[in-house]
Amino acid sequence: MRISGKCHCGAISFTATVDPHRVLVCHCADCQVFSGAPFRAVLPTPAESVEITGTAKHYVKVAESGNKRVQAFCPECGTQLYATEGEGPPKVLNLRLGCVDQRDQLAPAAQIWGDSAMPWLEGLRSVPMHHKGFASAIVQPQP
Repeated sequence: MRISGKCHCGAISFTATVDPHRVLVCHCADCQVFSGAPFRAVLPTPAESVEITGTAKHYVKVAESGNKRVQAFCPECGTQLYATEGEGPPKVLNLRLGCVDQRDQLAPAAQIWGDSAMPWLEGLRSVPMHHKGFASAIVQPQP
């Protein structure tokens, strides 16, 4: 599948050919902190399948194991773009699903680090949802 994406301000954009069946949700504590959300959805993609315009800023995170992960984000707006292994040229870019234009077509195929998942996620379907902001109509919760 051919996808496109960009950061919030548009300073960095990308196109890629991806396998839509590789989307995964990570519930690890690092993904929660980095994303500011209860999980992060990613799409692992061979680096040679991704074309990027613009220059990302990199932050190298060192895990307890000593492994390094490069976190790439827009230096202007802070949008997280991808992560990759920290040693040598990247082989795989874990594209952040939130900045992919076709994210509505890319349902997760797996979840990882489930031990760190927020226990309230499974009940989210029963929480009232507004179509847009609080002033908009409410979609009826699912039982």
